[in-house]
Amino acid sequence: MKFLAILLLSAATLLAADLDAIIKKVEDNTRGVNLYSKITMKIKSSRSERTMKMESWGSGEKKSFIRINYPKKDKGITFLKLDNQMWQYVPKIEKVIKIPASMMMQSWMGSDFSNDDMVKESSMTTDYNKKLLSEDAKTYTIELIPKEDAAVVWGKVIMLVNKSNYVTPKIDYYDEDGILERTMFFKDVKKIGKRYFPHRMVVQPQTEDKKNNVTTIIMSNVNFNPNLKDSRFTKRALTRYSK
Repeated sequence: MKFLAILLLSAATLLAADLDAIIKKVEDNTRGVNLYSKITMKIKSSRSERTMKMESWGSGEKKSFIRINYPKKDKGITFLKLDNQMWQYVPKIEKVIKIPASMMMQSWMGSDFSNDDMVKESSMTTDYNKKLLSEDAKTYTIELIPKEDAAVVWGKVIMLVNKSNYVTPKIDYYDEDGILERTMFFKDVKKIGKRYFPHRMVVQPQTEDKKNNVTTIIMSNVNFNPNLKDSRFTKRALTRYSK
């Protein structure tokens, strides 16, 4: 019996390690050592529709910088993430604002994406425990439950992963009561070097008050080997690259 228990424990450990490796491959597809892209964001609600255009620079998991270029009223707003901290610069008031950790899951610029989504604060690889719910010839279905010390808001995440390219076509996000809050779709997958990168991301809230909302991100000019300077990821850059 003891030997059987050891075998079962070893199998479970291997499975957990395999799932960690699968999720890491998913994140590696979209998180390069360095990454630059142009982004068009289309925000639709029951009351209005609007479009934003911006540029994004990222270095690993701990550094990211975003500059809004359109519309005119938001042009020059910048965002910086360093490690676990995030700041925003607003040209109209000439002020740098630190965004507290408690607001990382709040709406980013009125969209259905969160601050966390835009700067990739949390990590599916390190912040969640994984469980394989099912699989078929083409797809894994994986449940992710946040670790006790993880600074995440979701109570549960259900992710589909394509076995052929380790891209997730769909992620469901649940609150702590197990209620589905939103669904995120990843589309228009293109191969860039050795990576499979989704160029279109769509968020659809599932709650009654936001059932007509849809936010779409379209990415272009994606470059995993941009020439990035360290000066891009400093608080001074918030104002310097705002102009």
